[in-house]
Amino acid sequence: MLVEKIFDDYKEAMKARDTLKSSVLSFLRADMLNQATAKKKDKLDDAEVVVVIKKQVKQHQDSIEQFTAGGRTEAAEKEKKELQILKAYLPVELSEDKIKALIEESIAVTGASGMKDMGRLMKELTVKIAGQADGKLVSDLVRQRLNTPS
Repeated sequence: MLVEKIFDDYKEAMKARDTLKSSVLSFLRADMLNQATAKKKDKLDDAEVVVVIKKQVKQHQDSIEQFTAGGRTEAAEKEKKELQILKAYLPVELSEDKIKALIEESIAVTGASGMKDMGRLMKELTVKIAGQADGKLVSDLVRQRLNTPS
């Protein structure tokens, strides 16, 4: 499970005195424990851990933008390194072509024909893609596909 891998990697980073990695994983562990407590669980499953990691990835991306815009390149570089550590725990993202193929499969299954069917189509896709692609990209591709008849 992803939770155990993160905890083990945290222990290894502490032993190796890798302050950057241990700091990033410490924040991630705390966030995961907070989420588990909020959901009244002992620990999160892999899908829930991916959601927590994606939230932190988004925060780091926003920080990088802010630091870059503010001319704080050192802080932006540190955030980029932390971002790379977090991304190592995410599943490999699907390519745009693979997403388009899944959209076509889902259209065949749901019989979606226009924008009125977008909600039903997105529901079907969310199950198939589950954390393997950016939701905004999927939404944009679905919108594009439904607006252009095949």
